[in-house]
Amino acid sequence: MVRGCAPPEEPSCWSSESAGKESDEMMEAKDGQASWLGTNGYGSRREEDGVCHDDSATPVRANTVDELHSLQRKPQVVEDRHRLQLQSISASLASMTCGIGPKLIKGDPARKKEMVGKAVTHHQHHITVPTITVSDSDLKFTHVLYNLSPSELYEHAIKYEKGSFITSSGALATLSGAKTGRSPRDKRVVKDETTDDLWWGKGSPNIEMDEHTFLINRERAVDYLNSLDKVFVNDQFLNWDPNNRIKVRIISARAYHSLFMHNMCIRPTYEELENFGEPDFTIYNAGQFPCNRYTHYMTSSTSIDINLKRREMVILGTQYAGEMKKGLFSVMHYLMPKKQILSLHSGCNMGRGGDVALFFGLSGTGKTTLSTDRNRILIGDDEHCWSDNGISNIEGGCYAKCIDLSQEKEPDIWDAIKFGTVLENVVFDEHSREVDYTEKSVTENTRAAYPIEYIANAKIPCVGPHPKNVILLACDAFGVLPPVSKLSHAQTMYHFISGYTALVAGTEDGIKEPQATFSACFGAAFIMLHPTRYAAMLADKMKKHGATGWLVNTGWIGGSYGVGERISLAYTRKIIDAIHSGELLDTSYKKTDVFGLDIPRKVEGVPSELLDPINTWEDKDSYKLTLLKLADLFKRNFKVFADYKNGGVSDLADEIAAAGPNFLF
Repeated sequence: MVRGCAPPEEPSCWSSESAGKESDEMMEAKDGQASWLGTNGYGSRREEDGVCHDDSATPVRANTVDELHSLQRKPQVVEDRHRLQLQSISASLASMTCGIGPKLIKGDPARKKEMVGKAVTHHQHHITVPTITVSDSDLKFTHVLYNLSPSELYEHAIKYEKGSFITSSGALATLSGAKTGRSPRDKRVVKDETTDDLWWGKGSPNIEMDEHTFLINRERAVDYLNSLDKVFVNDQFLNWDPNNRIKVRIISARAYHSLFMHNMCIRPTYEELENFGEPDFTIYNAGQFPCNRYTHYMTSSTSIDINLKRREMVILGTQYAGEMKKGLFSVMHYLMPKKQILSLHSGCNMGRGGDVALFFGLSGTGKTTLSTDRNRILIGDDEHCWSDNGISNIEGGCYAKCIDLSQEKEPDIWDAIKFGTVLENVVFDEHSREVDYTEKSVTENTRAAYPIEYIANAKIPCVGPHPKNVILLACDAFGVLPPVSKLSHAQTMYHFISGYTALVAGTEDGIKEPQATFSACFGAAFIMLHPTRYAAMLADKMKKHGATGWLVNTGWIGGSYGVGERISLAYTRKIIDAIHSGELLDTSYKKTDVFGLDIPRKVEGVPSELLDPINTWEDKDSYKLTLLKLADLFKRNFKVFADYKNGGVSDLADEIAAAGPNFLF
């Protein structure tokens, strides 16, 4: 039997019985064996020494499996602009004491073929250098993992960060350590000549520190980051309005933090990244390392410090990623008003006809539910800017609460939890990796961070025309505010500054009395200037562009919590639809007592008797007492703003206060 080589279609060498079907001229007998001659459309194959050879493809240029694996990854070309990127990052990581940035190499330290000769060091010649000795960190190289993709960040998180797992949906589950929420009492802002116009004192979220203390914490963070073998660097943008966007750089020690900010900030294109240049603001996230509690102004091992003059933020002692997101939001609350751009803590959507609506509301008011409407296009869920160009989302992603999440209640969020999404502090089945969103054993503040493109009806780019409706949401557990009321501009400012909702106290100890909660501008923890500044800008823009203000109560009717019932979500949706359609602009109104609110006499699909809350209470006297009680709480809260004296703000506060509740005991 004569053996030959198979043509490419066949998987192995074939017998002379099949070979004999071909032309005898194509076979050459040799020592009782044969070899395939010519290509005949099959390529070159031959058999030598009884071995079948396939020469139809170029051999792989690898001598080992490791070399073969290296061919999977297309290397990035190192050009002069990449060296400039490294020099810029080295400058960001420069010590304030020696003025020299670390020796940086681009790439993963786990890869053996990095060339030390290409390392970059930056010298800050403008800084006075005290006499110091060379430290160990000056002798080492720090690897920069620059704007890695989600796939790469997954690999680093799973390999190096304990508590990182891929869930059944493809999302990355992570742990934020001991801190599972923000630490507002540990947030500091440097007080200097730059920040004279900030809101300081009673009621303000801004806790001061001096620049010297900031530099101590900055040095501590930089030293920690420079001591690591690798750091993650994200260069990204804030604000989808290209004329007013901010370049931000985030330097962190965890893949989790890098992926979180990859999702939450606006992701640059390759061309934008190549020409990124110097950042407008830099975050040093050394959250795994504590601050020194004996340092002035420190009250714990956690410190989140913002220096507006240096345009830097330092994070020590907390790994909760939300500190970066909200820290940058605070910065935008300072930078944007300087350009006459209003920064807003709100949701935003747009109708098919281009009508834009803003939604303000604290936790539990239904802001996410009502602003995420499959019949309308989502511009953003949390942070926006209102400029002369219209409305724009500040962020590139969404940061949604996950507790008790279900596909039925929140289908958009449910569908967005897939590969690339970060799941914070969730609990999942050890075998199936399916997440139990009802589980609170780690924290109730479970979160999902995902790119806004993961929402099916998101508008990209996230910009829109000037808003037509400004909707202020309140969950009134006292049961005395109407389901909907139209606001004057002065009333809009008053209720915007008040930022009211009511929470129900815990029932374990038998307490059922509603508790009023006020948060200035519906985001007091993040604002930098006095609330009346933002309110005045809001009113001016509403007047200029013809927007209407609305107060929508998603809370109780027929009595306070424990007596009445919560307003049907279906009715609230009908009200919101009537606002969007313009129906409520053409109906008649009547004015309520005490708060002086204009309530419509009719809303399509909503029982008319529900529109005036007094009609739903059996005990009218109890209604009036509860109404006065809530009005008094409003007045007490607003007194903080009315008493504030700074550059004419007090006069404006008095004008706004006149639009609040009016009563005499």
